Amino acid sequence: MIYIIMMGLAVIIVLWLVGLYNKLVRLRNAVRNAWSQIDVQLKRRRDLIPNLVEVVKDYMSYEQETLTKVVEARSKAINAQGVGEVIAAENQLTGALKSLFAVMENYPDLKANQNVMALQEELTSTENKIAFARQYYNDSVMRMNNATEVFPSSIIAGAFGFQREHYYEVPEADKEPVKVDLR
Repeated sequence: MIYIIMMGLAVIIVLWLVGLYNKLVRLRNAVRNAWSQIDVQLKRRRDLIPNLVEVVKDYMSYEQETLTKVVEARSKAINAQGVGEVIAAENQLTGALKSLFAVMENYPDLKANQNVMALQEELTSTENKIAFARQYYNDSVMRMNNATEVFPSSIIAGAFGFQREHYYEVPEADKEPVKVDLR
């Protein structure tokens, strides 16, 4: 009788450990999927930028430095490897695009150009999709990190090499409140 109870208890423990392991695998895959969703939107944004630069460069002959920064930032973003490097490069690209849009405000003809307006709309839409994808990614990372840190799943996570994931964080410059001057 004790042998049967011990075997039953062993089976329950093994099933429980398998369940924890499978949960960690599902969470890791969710994080990878979430990152892939961000990557798709980032590629879409990178594909739109050359069109915008091409349309804008004729109008902005005196602003070549701004355009060069956008092109260089895009190149860095394309060549970035790994989550951390991609995040840094994409944050730099976001900053360069903000500078470009700020400079574009000084060119009324450019702001009225239908191609520029359509590209700006596409980029704005893409930025919104990126924001949602980042939110989903960070939610997935939180679930994964919770599972790898809480007891007893932390034991299984450590034994099988599951690691904490990194959040997609907002750059320090973007944490400042937006200043609005309505004068």
